[in-house]
Amino acid sequence: MPKLKKLEPKLRGLETRVAVLKTDHDTARRQQHAWRRWYHTARWRKLRMQCLERDLFTCQMCGDCEADTSKLIADHIRRHGGDPKLFWDPDNLQCLCKHCHDNDKQRAEAAERMAGRIGGV
Repeated sequence: MPKLKKLEPKLRGLETRVAVLKTDHDTARRQQHAWRRWYHTARWRKLRMQCLERDLFTCQMCGDCEADTSKLIADHIRRHGGDPKLFWDPDNLQCLCKHCHDNDKQRAEAAERMAGRIGGV
C-alpha cells in the first residue's frame, strides 16, 4: 500500500491538467469550426422550421411522422463544411428523425468518406 500513498499527490494535479487540455481542445474546435455558431441563429431556426414544414414533419429516410419537433433534425443532404451557400440552401436540407440522423445517415457518410479514401489511393 505505500506505493498508492505516493501516487495520490500526483493524481491531484492531473485533474487540473485534464481540465485545461479539454478547454484548449474545445477552444481550438470552436475557432476551427466558426460556422457552428450559425446553428444558434434566428435565421437557422427559421430555415429549420421551413424545412420541417415542407417535409410535413416526416423523416425522409424511414417515413415516420413526428409531431415533436425536438425529435426532428433539419439535415444537410450534402456536407457543407462551412460553405455558406450549402449551409443556407433550403434545397440542401431534409427532415430526418433523430434515430435516422444519428445512425443511418452517419453510417452512410462514414462509408462515403472511406470509399473516397480508398478510391483516392
